[in-house]
Order: sequence, then C-alpha cells, then structure tokens
Amino acid sequence: MAEAKAPQRPLSPFMLGPYYRPQITSVTSIITRITGNALIVAAVLIVWWLLAAATSQSYFNVANFVITSWIGQLVMFLSLWAVWYHFLAGLRHLWWDSGRGLEIEMATKLGWGVIIGSVVLTILTAIVI
Repeated sequence: MAEAKAPQRPLSPFMLGPYYRPQITSVTSIITRITGNALIVAAVLIVWWLLAAATSQSYFNVANFVITSWIGQLVMFLSLWAVWYHFLAGLRHLWWDSGRGLEIEMATKLGWGVIIGSVVLTILTAIVI
C-alpha cells in the first residue's frame, strides 16, 4: 500500500518569506493594533506623572525626570505619532464601513495616506507645540 505524501504548501498566509508578501493593508492593520496598545502604555505613563504631581514633590521629581529625559521625550513624540496614526486609521475604517474604498487600488492609496498623513501631522504638531 502506498503512503500518502503530504502536499508541500504553506499552511497559513502569515508565513512570511517565500510564501507570503505583506501588502500595505496588512502592514497598516498590524501597525494600528501596535499603536493602540502603545497608546495604553503612554496613557499609563501620563497618569503616573499626574498622580505623582498630586502626591508629593519628591515623587513628582522622579516622574518628571522620567518624562523629561531623552527616552521620555522620545516616548512622548512616538505617542504623538501613534495618536495621529490611530486617528487616521480609524477614519479609514469608518470610510470602509460605509462600503467605499474597498477596491485594492483605493485601499492601497488609503494605507499610504494613513502612513504619510500621520508623519506629516506629527511633524506639524511638534512644530506648533
């Protein structure tokens, strides 16, 4: 009796490499999820700073040192980008929920629009603030 040979094919589209090439829509979806979770971390950091301000001067000095250090400033700047990115991605999803912009060419343009728009708006906000 002959043995059945398993076919040599990918089991999932999430197998990166020779089997799956990420498209802009999948990349922007992943980044949307990452920025959403990163914004939770940034919110916790800001709440910690506010609670420290309400607690004591020495505790506030520690929290303020963390937020105003170069790493804290970097986290706040990246959080600003995450806010704009998440906002624009949310608008894109609202547009999709209305049944528009679902064609591959338009979805690709919207993906690039979210990426480029978030970078531009972050820089403009940083300049204004």
